[in-house]
Amino acid sequence: NLEIGLKETIEHGSFTDNSPATFSLTDEDHTIANVVRFTLNQDSRVTFCGYSIPHPLEARVNIIVQTTGDPAREVLKDACQNLMLMCRHVRCTFDKAVEDFKASNVVKAMKIDSQDSSGDDSEESE
Repeated sequence: NLEIGLKETIEHGSFTDNSPATFSLTDEDHTIANVVRFTLNQDSRVTFCGYSIPHPLEARVNIIVQTTGDPAREVLKDACQNLMLMCRHVRCTFDKAVEDFKASNVVKAMKIDSQDSSGDDSEESE
């Protein structure tokens, strides 16, 4: 299993040549397959990478990897670790932006808090 939460990974390849392999990921779809493919294609060790969905009603994707000679399994593992780092960076950047926005004068001027949202418009309705 890979550390990004993939439930089951099956590797199809050769016993003598580790550079080409097809990884079958269960309970996954285009969402993870496309970002893993993108991340793999950023690696200079990868000569080809693609993915396929065997059948639309089956929750499974096949990721095909061909490397310059390094084991495809290690290259996939590195790509997934790079993907986790990218996600962590995006999350930290987003969280900081939210904190900065909440601390800004714009939010204070809007007076957004749980007490102001009580919905009591009795003074203005008359």
